[in-house]
Amino acid sequence: MSKPYSGPIIDAHHHLWDLGLGRHPWLATTAGERGGLGELGPLRRNYLPEDYLRDASRHNVVATVHVEAGWAGDDCVGETQWLETLDKSRGVAARYVVHVPLANHQAPALVEAQAAFDRVVGVRDILSWDPDPARRFVARDGIMNDPAWRAGLALLAGHRLIFDLMVFPRQLTGAARLAAAYPNQLFVLNHCGSPIDRDADGMRAWREALRLLSERDNVAIKISDLVAYDHDWTLDSLKPVVTHCIDCFGTQRAMFGSDFPVAGLHASFDAVYDSFKAIAGELSADEQTALFFGNARRIYRLDDMSSAGLLPA
Repeated sequence: MSKPYSGPIIDAHHHLWDLGLGRHPWLATTAGERGGLGELGPLRRNYLPEDYLRDASRHNVVATVHVEAGWAGDDCVGETQWLETLDKSRGVAARYVVHVPLANHQAPALVEAQAAFDRVVGVRDILSWDPDPARRFVARDGIMNDPAWRAGLALLAGHRLIFDLMVFPRQLTGAARLAAAYPNQLFVLNHCGSPIDRDADGMRAWREALRLLSERDNVAIKISDLVAYDHDWTLDSLKPVVTHCIDCFGTQRAMFGSDFPVAGLHASFDAVYDSFKAIAGELSADEQTALFFGNARRIYRLDDMSSAGLLPA
């Protein structure tokens, strides 16, 4: 067993928002439940770089990847423009995964506009659907099979843009087929594939489908928001999820992310990263560095920050 990890961290997944802009309707008091996450009240506050830095202060976070946060309407470029106004001098939001509605007829122009920002390295267009309206993130099932949506997806590789893939376990088999159909597109699965059904059958189905998806070598995984569907979590309940993700994807295609502030509904930032460190402590020092830092640096193209002396080499 190695020592607990104390090296540099790139947080591969978090969000920022300013509710005063009125651009996050999913956080309105009248919005109702979303994605099976539970009561969203604690998220109804601004979350800006200084808030993130306060939460992460005990950990050696040297850079972060900001992931789109449900900015309202078709003005997805507006979120990117807003991010550009924030103080990023301490590495927060060093890279952006932005939103583009890929089935929209304007997708080609939107992809072009988003890709023009130097910090943009990926796109997320959430696909997570469930028969229960309180558990779904999107209203329509089968989006990934929509020819219009696929036409939008096909635009990304030409701009060297990752697709951040957010689905539920019931959709992982379809995601494996999608990854097979687009071998030149790099996909990064969010939140371990969102194992929402926690009974024995649900977890077995998640494990089997995740294994299938991991067979596609153009897919990586973010081990993030383990507590989203494990509200009464313990280290013992989190560990099998983490170890299965690493067993499937290996230590070169997996990375840790906080998903803050969303994960803060059920855990503190310290608890999230202390858990990661405790579970990863069984791995070698090189494997831990890959999971906490190196893989995110490579996949989200932060190497230029290292060469400029802004990140450890």
